[in-house]
Amino acid sequence: MSIHAITSEPSVPTTRNLDRDTKRIIFAAALGTVFEWYDFFIYGSLAAFFSTLFFPKGNETAALLAALATFGAGFVLRPFGAIVFGRLGDLVGRKKTFLVTMLVMGLATAAVGLLPTFETFGWWAPTILVGLRLLQGLAVGGEFGGAVTYVAEHSDVDKRGFTTSWIQITATLGLFLSLAVILLCRSSMSAETFASWGWRIPFIGSIGLLVLSLYIRLKLHESPVFQQMKADGKSSKNPIGETFGDRRNLRLVLVAIFGVVAGQAVVWYTGHFYSLYFMTTVLKMSLEQANFYLLIALVLGTPFFLFFGWLSDRVGRKPIIVAGCALSAILIIPLFQALASYGNPALAEFRSKTSVVIHANDCSEDQSLFGRLFSPKATKECTRVKSFLSAHAVPYVVKADAASLNVQIGNDAAMPFEETMILKVLSERGMPALKAPAEPNGPMVVAVLFVLVFLATMVYGPLGALLVELFPARIRYSGVSVALQFGNGWIGGFAPFVATAVVVATGNIFDGLWYTVAFAASTAIIGALLLPETRGRDINT
Repeated sequence: MSIHAITSEPSVPTTRNLDRDTKRIIFAAALGTVFEWYDFFIYGSLAAFFSTLFFPKGNETAALLAALATFGAGFVLRPFGAIVFGRLGDLVGRKKTFLVTMLVMGLATAAVGLLPTFETFGWWAPTILVGLRLLQGLAVGGEFGGAVTYVAEHSDVDKRGFTTSWIQITATLGLFLSLAVILLCRSSMSAETFASWGWRIPFIGSIGLLVLSLYIRLKLHESPVFQQMKADGKSSKNPIGETFGDRRNLRLVLVAIFGVVAGQAVVWYTGHFYSLYFMTTVLKMSLEQANFYLLIALVLGTPFFLFFGWLSDRVGRKPIIVAGCALSAILIIPLFQALASYGNPALAEFRSKTSVVIHANDCSEDQSLFGRLFSPKATKECTRVKSFLSAHAVPYVVKADAASLNVQIGNDAAMPFEETMILKVLSERGMPALKAPAEPNGPMVVAVLFVLVFLATMVYGPLGALLVELFPARIRYSGVSVALQFGNGWIGGFAPFVATAVVVATGNIFDGLWYTVAFAASTAIIGALLLPETRGRDINT
């Protein structure tokens, strides 16, 4: 059976007008989801900072990778959250389920704010931190699919793309809120105070958001599609079994993951999170600078989520998403090259005229970054050299052509690795000091970040409506959640970690972006070939 045969379009139902109460309900659902994304992303916004708090000192590169891996841990359980809460949503209702997910998320976030650091609690600190991130991932795995399903089932058929785009916008708004709160906290206290206890405020303060969000969600009523399905006795007795056990439904899930969500996930997380780490760890911008520029780009770009949701109601979901993935595959690397040039011109000029070669007997063991994430020190000499050069954003290549390790800078003679001497030679060649303030071209940095956000709006704005329309009502919560969270949890969420790890391994600050390029390009191809157009479908069946 072909994918086109199993996804043929039914007739378009008659449009229902939205009354004021329904609009209020849609707004309340979206607002509650913003707060939940804030809870989930507040750690991601501070991940580089957390590397100094919750992981052993001595190898800053490994500590950063460990912090990013912990950020990624929040994505590991998202597919399982989709399965657990998706099943509940299809069995007991949309409203009750995302009340539970919100409670779990809020409590886990507040607990991070109370957690002792590595200095006072040892290895228990990162262990518990990972556990709390896993709980957050479990909760958000069931939240987003439920919210977008809930809103779509309240929407007019010819406005579904626009109304669900208000849910699509919530992830970016949650990130915006987290960045704004962090910027406010950092600007209202000294750096020492923020590092001591001020960082806890955004986490503990989420208790207030939790209470407000629960109050808002308790005032919602159940989805009319779910109520009608229950009244007619057509609800699924085993939604997860039907989702994975039915060949037709499983094919829908696979097409949704690899023909839509995978590309959306890497484009969104690269533009929203990896760009932030790139600015702070590679381009040496201050956290305040990077947050400020990204906040402006988010303000300028976020309305386009709504625009592309609205446009998908007129031209269809598929062409916008496929075009967004294709454009992202072409533009991501040039955009980050521009970000490097404008973000730290002095560093860009130094990099353009500097080449470093690490001559060694064998560096192969040092390529396994996963095995040394939590190592207190980089003990292997080749590892120490690469960590040193990566920390200063110095480009390098490794050649296994020498009996002992030496470092060659430009055409100079190779020399043994000694940090003071290497640092002196690189400084003479124009390398900015590690703590030298970056002097970015602010307007151009914002322009580049805006384009990255704009690309994310293309692939994400129409996504919610497409996924809701793709799955039948009886397994909709499960199908939408599973597709979203496998793609975002296991493909998109680790994009910042994979990109950073590849950069450390290769010495090229742009090599990590090939992960995003590969998934965006493959999604564009698979989506163009297999993804059906869903605009106008009757979602009551």
